[in-house]
Amino acid sequence: MIRFPFGKTGFFGCLLALWLVPVALGQAMPRKPFPKEPLEKLENPPALYWGTGVSSRMVSQYEIFTSHQVNVNASGQNVTGDAANEPSICVDPINGNKMSIGWRQFDSITSNFRNAGWAYTSNGGTSWRFPGVLENNVFRSDPVLNADSTGKFFYLSLLETFFDDMWRSLNGGMSWANIAPARGGDKQWFTIDNTNSTGHGFQYQCWSTDGNNYGGRQFTRSTDGGFTWLNPINIPNSPTWGTLDVDTNGNLFIAGVNQSTGQIWCIRSSNAKNGAVTPSFDQSTLVNLGGDIDVGEPINPVGLVGQLYLAVDRSGASTNNNIYMLASVLPTGFTTGSDIMFVRSTNGGRTFSAPHRINDDPVNHAKWHWFGALSVAPNGRLDVIWLDTRNAANNTNSQLFYSYSMDGGNTWAANVAVSNSFNPFLGYPNQNKMGDYMSIVSDNTGANVAYCATFNGEQDIYYARVAPAPVPTTLGNISTRAFVQTGDNVMIGGFIITGVGQKKVIIRAIGPSLVNYGITNPLQNPTLELHDHTGAVIASNDNWMDAPNEQEIINSGNWTGGSI
Repeated sequence: MIRFPFGKTGFFGCLLALWLVPVALGQAMPRKPFPKEPLEKLENPPALYWGTGVSSRMVSQYEIFTSHQVNVNASGQNVTGDAANEPSICVDPINGNKMSIGWRQFDSITSNFRNAGWAYTSNGGTSWRFPGVLENNVFRSDPVLNADSTGKFFYLSLLETFFDDMWRSLNGGMSWANIAPARGGDKQWFTIDNTNSTGHGFQYQCWSTDGNNYGGRQFTRSTDGGFTWLNPINIPNSPTWGTLDVDTNGNLFIAGVNQSTGQIWCIRSSNAKNGAVTPSFDQSTLVNLGGDIDVGEPINPVGLVGQLYLAVDRSGASTNNNIYMLASVLPTGFTTGSDIMFVRSTNGGRTFSAPHRINDDPVNHAKWHWFGALSVAPNGRLDVIWLDTRNAANNTNSQLFYSYSMDGGNTWAANVAVSNSFNPFLGYPNQNKMGDYMSIVSDNTGANVAYCATFNGEQDIYYARVAPAPVPTTLGNISTRAFVQTGDNVMIGGFIITGVGQKKVIIRAIGPSLVNYGITNPLQNPTLELHDHTGAVIASNDNWMDAPNEQEIINSGNWTGGSI
């Protein structure tokens, strides 16, 4: 909910005057200042009529990807003349077919009065039901949805007063109940600790320094499932416009940008998981994302180019507890265009890698890569989505794009367009933006995406499923017809891997189960050693279920059960 106290013409005229000075003097380009957010107030009354005009719901097909319209009426039809943006999605971790999406619902594009819209699906996103809004004629914004480990859904909603309340669904998003006031403020975000730490089930929330009822205090915690919330406390360096997450030990990490300095921070609390103490923040790390968080650009005139995303790897594999941050940033030294930039920490947020550009098109500062969003799958795969103008002659028509990493962000798959192109300027609801974010939730095989697009000539919410392209795999049987002996007579099996780049291989030596295949006198407890070309042992294993990478093997889907 960002609004600027000046007209667009005055805004760009002011910036032009500022830009000319360093260019003339040959100085470094200064960071673009953030406009202050005035307190948002009710400017328009609710629309008098909604739902009187309908058309067929949109199912937009682009190559192998299908985008299903979410904000449809009870008959599955599109409602004309309204607008919907800023979607947030949650997925039942027990039954991935159950999902819910919340968004800012404008009943008419003639009014910027918005409600809290929501829809649910129980068939994996093929069809959606939009029963209505959380409360009729109640001004709401900035929806954030999440799910706990038992499949309860939560919906954090911002009111006109700049306080939040928390809603809960016990039936997969089919209905919602307001369970409590939840402190909060503008641009709030929350996460739930679904780990096995002492903070299991705790909810953590942070929000902006503007639109703030607590004198700049930005953080609160609930230890009872969202029913009661801690009196808000300060966060060092005042991070805003970012998300938060926990590692496997229950340590809390918060990403955000300081609106006074433009600096990007990663903040840690190691004791927020202790319900007996007021949380403190014991680590603040300045992060370089290769550019600046940006607002008020032509691609989204009164909104963000993108917020900051922070996600933690909880796979139990070699990348476990890596911390990842991502944002759509204005590259350092430039005044237009944005890139999807990524960094990671492998040491608990103490330091971060150099920034990595994920969009793989040629550098062109007339292009916008905006609304970047990040998610980490339970198996450690990273999924990233964003809106992209690379294919648009006008540099503004956008497509949803996707990339992923299987190695903790070291390398990234080629970018893939997921949606048809659309004009992001259509259907503004008396407020010139498409919201400030979209969202993604990953599982082991792919990711669930909620985004806003104008395929119908108006702002609507869409669901899409993205996933890595299938990689051909070969199940090989390396066997030598000989007795397994010792010393110079030990049995040796070998193989050669061809091609370029790293390959991940699972090798298994089996013994007792060979009886099932007619092999007599099999080894009862085989061991496996892997040697390099010099004969040196580089890996060994007696029981893979006791190995450090046990969870990684299970997550791969290539094991068949059994420990030897």
